[in-house]
Amino acid sequence: MNSIVRIISKRSFQLGLLAVILVLLATVPFHSPGYSVVLLSSIFMYVVITVSWVIFSGPTGYMSLASAAFFGVGIYTSALLGDTLPIAVVICIGALVSFCVALLVGALTLRLRGIYFAIFTFGLVELIKHLTLWWEINMEHTRGRLVVYVENDTIFWVMLVILVATLLTAYFIRRSKWGLALQSIGENEEAASHMGINVTMVKVIIFAFSALFVGASGAIMATRWTYIDPGIAFNPLFSFMPVLMAIFGGMGHLLGPVIGAAAFAYLEEFLITEFSELYMLIFGVILIGAIIYMPNGIVGLIQKLWTRGIRRKNADT
Repeated sequence: MNSIVRIISKRSFQLGLLAVILVLLATVPFHSPGYSVVLLSSIFMYVVITVSWVIFSGPTGYMSLASAAFFGVGIYTSALLGDTLPIAVVICIGALVSFCVALLVGALTLRLRGIYFAIFTFGLVELIKHLTLWWEINMEHTRGRLVVYVENDTIFWVMLVILVATLLTAYFIRRSKWGLALQSIGENEEAASHMGINVTMVKVIIFAFSALFVGASGAIMATRWTYIDPGIAFNPLFSFMPVLMAIFGGMGHLLGPVIGAAAFAYLEEFLITEFSELYMLIFGVILIGAIIYMPNGIVGLIQKLWTRGIRRKNADT
């Protein structure tokens, strides 16, 4: 009984702490406008993409590299419809289109496993990018598009709402029967199927839901760049960065991807500003160091140090 109360108290504390942090973030435009708003919008974007990736790939072990495809679909939705529809409608359409693309791709490919699935999802990014480029050059005789301008404060508020929606979705999926099914699939897919879990349906639906938030964030972030082309919209970095951020933060806890994405996003901004020619090299060194010395990410390292500290305290007493 005491252990149950302790677990409930721990979860309540974590949710309360997260709520306080989000409330404090919501006040940033009022007391620190300008650069802070732009930086936090970028951090929110990376957190959304990373947590969305972890929703599916974390428990199942399927290495999806399709994030850039869904993000780019959201960007191009904003470029095509931003002049004629309200931005809220455009974001919803971008999310829905990304959901439908992921649903179709998942239905076709989630019978593949391991490296085959990873290769196909990354190939999807390149396929959509080059098809879009071919269409623009050969059919429209142009390259790239202008995107309707939206104020930075508006982008900040929208990204904060998308972030909250992503975190709540990830939290409730992990604690639902869908989360248990995903864990079972990750541990032993054949056993999960024999237990009566519709393995393909679960994978396809969660994969599509994870793309929903990526497309929404792409639709609103496109308005900050004002000009996009296939190279910008379907940048492969948007497929690899979520993986690196999730590993850096740790995937064993929901806070891991959040911490990893926030730390890497801030680090990227700093390195691009201070060491524009070396920032990818520094990124690589940091990642290699994290994999070698922090195999469970930042959260895993904190938990390890915390446990070690408790053991020492108990030993002293």
